[in-house]
Amino acid sequence: YIAEVAHQSDWDGIIACHQGYITCTTWNYQKTSMGAHKLRPEEFSKHKPIDIYATAVDITSCGNFAVIGLTTGQVDVYNMQSGIHRGHYGKERAHEGAIRGLAVDGLNQLVITAGSEGVIKFWKFKTKDLVYSTELSSSPSGILLHRDSGILGIAFDDFSISVLDIETRKIVRTFSGHHGRINDMTFSPDGRWLITSSMDCTIKTWDLPSGCLIDCFLVDSAAVSLAMSPTGDFLASTHVDDLGIYLWSNRSLYSLVSLRPLPADYEPAVVPLPGTCPVQDVDVSGDEEMCDEMIEYVSPEQLGEQLVTLSALPESRWKNLLSLDVIKKKNKPREPPKVPKSAPFFIPTVPGLIPRYLAPEEETDTQSKVVNLGVLAQKSDFYVHLEEALNTNEYTAPLNLLKSLGPSNIEIELRGLAPEGGGSMEVMQSFLRMIRTMLNKKYDFELAQAYLALFLKLHLKILSSEPNLLEEVSRLSTQLEETWFHLQTLFNQSLCVLTYMKSALL
Repeated sequence: YIAEVAHQSDWDGIIACHQGYITCTTWNYQKTSMGAHKLRPEEFSKHKPIDIYATAVDITSCGNFAVIGLTTGQVDVYNMQSGIHRGHYGKERAHEGAIRGLAVDGLNQLVITAGSEGVIKFWKFKTKDLVYSTELSSSPSGILLHRDSGILGIAFDDFSISVLDIETRKIVRTFSGHHGRINDMTFSPDGRWLITSSMDCTIKTWDLPSGCLIDCFLVDSAAVSLAMSPTGDFLASTHVDDLGIYLWSNRSLYSLVSLRPLPADYEPAVVPLPGTCPVQDVDVSGDEEMCDEMIEYVSPEQLGEQLVTLSALPESRWKNLLSLDVIKKKNKPREPPKVPKSAPFFIPTVPGLIPRYLAPEEETDTQSKVVNLGVLAQKSDFYVHLEEALNTNEYTAPLNLLKSLGPSNIEIELRGLAPEGGGSMEVMQSFLRMIRTMLNKKYDFELAQAYLALFLKLHLKILSSEPNLLEEVSRLSTQLEETWFHLQTLFNQSLCVLTYMKSALL
């Protein structure tokens, strides 16, 4: 059976084919009941054919059409809302052999059919014309399409699995390792994993980017159907002679799991089916040893000294430093906030024959408007660290302190470096040396640009009048031009290659 959530509240969203029957039934998820339509070809509407039955079904992503394949090789299209037959693929039939699999892409452009004669065909969904046909290495037993990535999984009768890219229409991966008929396949939501179940009682997880088997375990009874949740946190399975649906949690979401390829001589352990009853602890010593061997990788702050490295700070910390005056002007309230008058709990009354409430006295604002200059005259931690760096030439502490501040606080700190703000020329020179150190070591590259731009905007007049600062700025300018020229060369090279890849006829 195949289900589609689009329009499931308007009409039936599930279609199922039954073993030995040519009629396919529709089902309604909202009503949890069988639907109104029973889909089968018109020539068999009055009598039941012998040895002709439906083998594969699919629903379009829009939920409007159902595609049904038969053992005769015929592929028909029906409307899910009305049940009307909308045509078939091929002149008489789509394949010489029985249909083993059907898939419709996410945009209703292509229909992919697989026949038992070992041929896969691509058809235009609307015009029903044959676009492409390719022969397979063996007879397929089923196909599964991941619509988001355009990856098609093909299971064969020789127990192997191939992965086909519907864009290039080429086999990109081939997996072998099952020793029994492949019952079902499912993709992870991101399309990186292909999970398969077989009659050899194994459930295997294949990593498509690396083309390796990364997980395998045995169950007591073979899994006949698999499905993964849309978020990738659970795998649902059903098993032979069992009416239950079992859920397996994805350990990679909440614990450290090795995703390295399994060795060729790996022997899977039998895992009991999940349940609500308490069970004995399973010996997973092999997995524990593998996890102990694997060391969690921590990315360094800088991969190499010759590489320009950006910081991990969000853009809101540095991108708008030059526009703080505009932002403050926009955020300025139209009128100052008014302090509400606080009413007493008990309102006093005036003694007399006629009771009257005492008029509240006007509160006088006793808060001083005089600013305590002694507080402003204190040196900030950033200022102190810059002074110490003049002797030690170590700028890690002031840089870390500056990275922890917000845009407004950064502007206040940089304003305070000038003599008119309580600073000194030596501290301003120390700040420029900090920027030069950042450019030398090539880390926090965008922060160095933003801090330097704000510094120049605030203190450009002072820099032009002081020879020591002007000499420091000249050195910094030369170093900045060399670094940017190197980066611009790499950018231009990458853009040229990208432009060629887009325009060249491959």
